[in-house]
Amino acid sequence: MIKLGVNSVLYKEFDFATAVRHIALSGYDGVEISAIQGMCEHLDIARWKEQAAELRSVVQENGLSFLSMEFGSVKDEQRLLSALEAAAEIGIPIVNIGPGGKTGVEEDLKQSIDQLQRMSEKAAALGVTLCVKAHIGQAIHDTPTTLRAMSEVTSSAFGIDMDPSHIYRAKENPEEALPAVINRVKHIHIRDCKGREQGPGAIELQACGRGDINLFAYCKAMVDSNYEGPVVLEVIGAKPEHTLAQISIIAAETYGYLNACLKQLGSR
Repeated sequence: MIKLGVNSVLYKEFDFATAVRHIALSGYDGVEISAIQGMCEHLDIARWKEQAAELRSVVQENGLSFLSMEFGSVKDEQRLLSALEAAAEIGIPIVNIGPGGKTGVEEDLKQSIDQLQRMSEKAAALGVTLCVKAHIGQAIHDTPTTLRAMSEVTSSAFGIDMDPSHIYRAKENPEEALPAVINRVKHIHIRDCKGREQGPGAIELQACGRGDINLFAYCKAMVDSNYEGPVVLEVIGAKPEHTLAQISIIAAETYGYLNACLKQLGSR
């Protein structure tokens, strides 16, 4: 069964325990813990050993499971190695990273793919899966560049994190793009967006069902392809002025939408 979760970056202005409690109240199965340096570090990679027991306890007490960790762009490979070690110890099966580099720069694409191969091998040794997603503006940014990474990264611990919002903003239809990469898809970040603009947009418009992406068709493509991994809401842009109620409404609204879609499709 597909498991639904929320990236704790949505709750970046709140502590992890508050995030997990409200994610659970919204109906979700699990959580993706944010370790995005400079944005939201519910998991502080520099002190993960101090945090590990408490993080596990918070998740278990709320009846959830760890679905993944969001690391963000890799500026320091040693930090990523520590994140992989933390994931293995805490019981987080997937670490998601950005590809880095710039769109259209061949050398950046080569470096990104080389790094993915190296770090996937490290992940494999720890029993963790390392996923990358196509990201607007970065070296891997659309289906063709994703396919190139898939063809060149051979590690079994490597996977694709398929985010329909980035593919949509790359002027593709996500429901058509998913089948091309599904054989390596091990994680799905999901959110909606209005139009094909560069940024993700206002946080309330990232709630699934609020924007222009045909997310029901995307869910159908998932189910038709027998995908059974995590589907995690990732909303970027929460600010101090957003109340806990505003944040949790986005989470709850998205759960209702996705759960209804997947029930209709026989996958929940």
